[in-house]
Amino acid sequence: MLSETPFLTAEWRRLILLTYAVDAALLEEHLPQGLTLDTLHGRTYVSLVAFDFEKTKLRGVPVPFHTDFPEINLRFYVRQGSKRGVVFIKELVPKFWIAELANRIYNEPYAVADMYSTYDLNDLNELEVFHEIIDTNGVKHTLRFFAEPTPVLPPPDSSETFFKEQEWGFGVNHQGELTTYRVKHPEWRIHPLTRGFQFLWDFGSLYGEKWAFLNNQIPYNILLAEGSEVSVSPNEKA
Repeated sequence: MLSETPFLTAEWRRLILLTYAVDAALLEEHLPQGLTLDTLHGRTYVSLVAFDFEKTKLRGVPVPFHTDFPEINLRFYVRQGSKRGVVFIKELVPKFWIAELANRIYNEPYAVADMYSTYDLNDLNELEVFHEIIDTNGVKHTLRFFAEPTPVLPPPDSSETFFKEQEWGFGVNHQGELTTYRVKHPEWRIHPLTRGFQFLWDFGSLYGEKWAFLNNQIPYNILLAEGSEVSVSPNEKA
């Protein structure tokens, strides 16, 4: 049963998604029982997602020094009947207690990393969004996007809508049972890219050698969503 009382409310802003088509066999070990892999045009995908948490509250209460921070995660796309959603392979944040709470209580695959993000309008009147992360091996990874400052709403049948509009999240608890949570937000507009992006990233260093091949892959889809206020209902057994 899923409670409709939000566990978490926040603003998720400036969501960068780099999405790659991958072999379904790579995802099987991460797929909880009771779910199936979701597909688009007959393929399965993983997305690198970088964004900013702002005005974060747990059960309606802001936690001092833990309200504004970046997150970078690697996720893939699944179904439970008619519910479309995501499963996370790894979620990186710079806040120890955010990761500790997510791991201990909800068994979410969070880890702490040295990371930060910035955004601004540059001299070319572009929205410039930047993320940097230093992993446990001391390797620096950077991501910089250049986009139009005014967002637009993509068509409902577009790839952009498929990847950014995911209402459900799935995982497993410490007993290995399937859990589910609901993420509510208005439909997100996207910022069209101008000069594209700069990307210095080592997937193998961050996520394990099985993902190193993505270093040489061209993303299937690239987008920057503006984001919005969000609410996340508590994670319970499905």
